[in-house]
Amino acid sequence: MKAFELDSGMISGLVGQVRGESAGADDDAEAFARIAWTVLIEPGDQVAGRLIAAVGPRRALELVLAADPTHAARIWIEDGIAPERAQKIASDAFERWRPRVAARPVVRAIEHAASIGLAVVLPGDPHWPAGFAALGPAEPVAIWVRGEPARLSEFDRSIAVVGARAATGYGEHVATEIAGGIADRGVAVVSGGAYGIDAAAHRAALAAEATTIAFLAGGLDRYYPAGNSDLLTRVAGSGLVISEVPPGVPPTRIRFLTRNRMLAAASAATIVIEAGIRSGSLNTANHALAIGRPVGAVPGPVTSPTSAGCHRLLRETEAVCVTCADDAIELAGGDRIDAGAGYDPVDPEVVRVLDELGVRGGRGTEDIARSSGMSVIGVLAVLGPLELAGVIRRVESGWVRVPKTK
Repeated sequence: MKAFELDSGMISGLVGQVRGESAGADDDAEAFARIAWTVLIEPGDQVAGRLIAAVGPRRALELVLAADPTHAARIWIEDGIAPERAQKIASDAFERWRPRVAARPVVRAIEHAASIGLAVVLPGDPHWPAGFAALGPAEPVAIWVRGEPARLSEFDRSIAVVGARAATGYGEHVATEIAGGIADRGVAVVSGGAYGIDAAAHRAALAAEATTIAFLAGGLDRYYPAGNSDLLTRVAGSGLVISEVPPGVPPTRIRFLTRNRMLAAASAATIVIEAGIRSGSLNTANHALAIGRPVGAVPGPVTSPTSAGCHRLLRETEAVCVTCADDAIELAGGDRIDAGAGYDPVDPEVVRVLDELGVRGGRGTEDIARSSGMSVIGVLAVLGPLELAGVIRRVESGWVRVPKTK
């Protein structure tokens, strides 16, 4: 591959700085293209995501470099969109990306990332968070990571804890108790690195010597908010700090909102602890609800504006009331039992199956598969361990949950 007038040797050398040893010229070219896309687009760009999914990151980049939206428009025509509309979608996108089509920003991002010890993780890598797939064309094209990339596997057992930046003493106390309890059970605590509830959740996990992961809206060369720099440095030291934008890119309001979709998708469940009526935490909860992830909300004083958003979630959505770590673990699929009892309580497929079952009215295997979006074989693989663990049982009408005992 030759992109931006860079030959294959230069591309491999650049990729190696943030990816380790070369995986071969073709793989390095694909990796370089994905890295370039993080520079070209804004996070969550679904037009770019659809183009990359259709032709691959390398070919998609070549089309942009060739200023060829007509070829790209065929993808949307094949999706059933009228040719005129498809051409407009592609042309508008290419025009949006055109100002960023240059070699230097990509090279600078890679060299800067390497100088501060960042790594780039791509879809298809062993530890790529499986939950991202639920985002469809809004799935990140790559993520920039500070910390040990192997810890990404801990998203398989993780719960997001989010809430108000201007948290009250009550909210920070509850966040500390819930996040600390989650961490004590060996489940990773995920949050957004902000003041208030996010910071309390990260600190509680660090105090428990457990993994905590922060998603940021800006580049990882300068932590935001600056007042949490020391905290985020500690998070990176024992967990991970993640962004989908390259170093040097500042956080903006829209980048915070698009960041939230990753936080919701990667985690098995999202818990909201204090949120004003327009809080960004509600955006995270709505992303989770939209892709079928369970959401919990902590109630607060009815006189407190910082709890109004939580109360709205409980009143108007499928969010459930959470008051302790046990509730959070149960919401993520743990059902108040030990996390190691024969199945993974925060495995996304376990969560999806358990979400379909109640304590009355049995559900058949095919019915569960259809409503959960899983295959019958996938459902059967989950039902067996759950039955052995005593979490579910078979009745005449199908499968039901075993009622909790307290």
